[in-house]
Amino acid sequence: MARTPQYYHHGRSPAAWVGSIMASVGFVVAAIGGVMGPSWLVVIIGAAIILLGGIVTMVMKAMGLGQPA
Repeated sequence: MARTPQYYHHGRSPAAWVGSIMASVGFVVAAIGGVMGPSWLVVIIGAAIILLGGIVTMVMKAMGLGQPA
């Protein structure tokens, strides 16, 4: 018996959008910190934003705002 493939949203969920936007902002902040000197405090803040984006995405998926597995 052939199984019908499950429909996937390909990242079109609120959790995916928030995670992608937060990661993008974090990378931009870290890149600016890397170019300015480097300013390690700004680089660390950018890395913290990236990490926070991953955590927020996982929490949102647990709340049901992500793609079902």
